[in-house]
Amino acid sequence: MQLQNAVVFITGANRGLGRAFVDAALAAGAAKVYAAARDPSALNLPRLVPVVLDVTDAAQVAAAAARCTDVTLLINNAGIAGHGRLLADDGMAIARAELDTNFFGPWALTRAFAPVLWGNGGGAVLNVLSVLSWLTLPALATYSASKAAAWALSNGLRQELRGQGTQVTNLHVGYMDTDMARGMDGPKTAPADVARLALQGVAEGAPEVLADEISRQVKQSLSAPTAAYLG
Repeated sequence: MQLQNAVVFITGANRGLGRAFVDAALAAGAAKVYAAARDPSALNLPRLVPVVLDVTDAAQVAAAAARCTDVTLLINNAGIAGHGRLLADDGMAIARAELDTNFFGPWALTRAFAPVLWGNGGGAVLNVLSVLSWLTLPALATYSASKAAAWALSNGLRQELRGQGTQVTNLHVGYMDTDMARGMDGPKTAPADVARLALQGVAEGAPEVLADEISRQVKQSLSAPTAAYLG
């Protein structure tokens, strides 16, 4: 997909990786960027159009698609991590909240914008997933479940959107230097690097982008007897 003069819609655009996507899209030559967030008031740049959006609010999703009819690239970035454990008393409540944002949110946005993308020549969808789509950490078990579901969703959307010429790219990444990973130990990738690599993958038509070494290692291990998710 051509990023020069693209019209990009980014969810969760006010901070972290979403804010990095805003900068990367503008640097790549996007003609316009819709920066969607619950509170986009801090976003004020040329070629940037703030959009108030809670991805779990069906009315706001429909309104965004009705308003932003020139979009050619949808980036489903908004996500939450509740640090839920599967057998904890609050595990199911945390999982439901994560699924609402991390799974049903991208599903709703893609479904709403599919006709828009089709009308603009096909375009592309970039879904922000995680290395935790493929493995589970105890303190992030419910988050891992939501991202595994989102991976399956994204792969299914690729199949259903292929007929209208819409490309779907999955982004997998481990820890990034963002608020969500604050307090986590281990190396963290800069969001700006992840956003740049992801958009490069979209431009090249890649179905999948592995943005850091841990994602590449885990993906490579999946077919091995000692696959990372068995650890």
